[in-house]
Amino acid sequence: MTIIDGKATAATIKQEIAAEVAEMVANGMKRPHLAAILVGHDGGSETYVRNKVLACEACGFDSTLIRFEDDVTEEELLTCINGLNENEDIDGFIVQLPLPAHISEQKVIEAIDYRKDVDGFHPVNVGRMNIGLPCYLSATPKGIIELLRRYNIPTSGKHCVVLGRSNIVGKPMASLMMMKNFGDATVTVCHSRTANLKEICRNADILIAAIGRPEFVTAEMVKPGAAVIDVGTTRVPDTSRPKGFRLCGDVKFDEVAPLCSFISPVPGGVGPMTICMLMLNTLAAAKHEYYPAE
Repeated sequence: MTIIDGKATAATIKQEIAAEVAEMVANGMKRPHLAAILVGHDGGSETYVRNKVLACEACGFDSTLIRFEDDVTEEELLTCINGLNENEDIDGFIVQLPLPAHISEQKVIEAIDYRKDVDGFHPVNVGRMNIGLPCYLSATPKGIIELLRRYNIPTSGKHCVVLGRSNIVGKPMASLMMMKNFGDATVTVCHSRTANLKEICRNADILIAAIGRPEFVTAEMVKPGAAVIDVGTTRVPDTSRPKGFRLCGDVKFDEVAPLCSFISPVPGGVGPMTICMLMLNTLAAAKHEYYPAE
């Protein structure tokens, strides 16, 4: 059994990015510039954005953080997004989700210029991904694909089960895993209404758990020798921890790990790769790799 070290892999990729950025700057090109909009003071969002800023520093990027309070109006937020769309110094930007209930997340996502949508959430990027055109891939699925590749985990012709059907992870993950240039696998998508769920999971060569239920995947759901990728990151109360909680994945790690050929832990697995892939998307935006400059 091999534990997939997403933290170490992400560190290696950030070093690769930093070397490329240093070469870009030496050749007279501008540094990639990522902006992030943070609304309110959600603890998880604060942590994610702080880590993204630190990742920008490690990669040699410029970064800008724009903060709004919870009571910001939808109109004010959309005005800010339009300003970033038109700012030629900003290569890519994100709006950290979730947003307050009075703001339409879909309206916000669609307001972002798809050429700067380094989260890969805009319908144009989602559509281009599904038909195999160049685009910004959603960071978490892209990170999983990179982990599978760097750990030489066979995917072609394998049976991949994706637990979860969210727009951010489940759906794009399934699409990438079935594409010839990425997973080239046979894919089954399961969710809370799936009949015979345990049996389906037990037939998977690759099981990707993104259902958002702590320790949902148990040993009886895993085929011996399977590769298991845990996307879950739920905060579970834990009075023994300084912050009063611990991060818990969707997989019951201690029980499942002995069965696996490969398994990603939580924390330290998929999470660091997600931020790292955002950096790769920003680098691609700065180089106009997917959408040539006008």
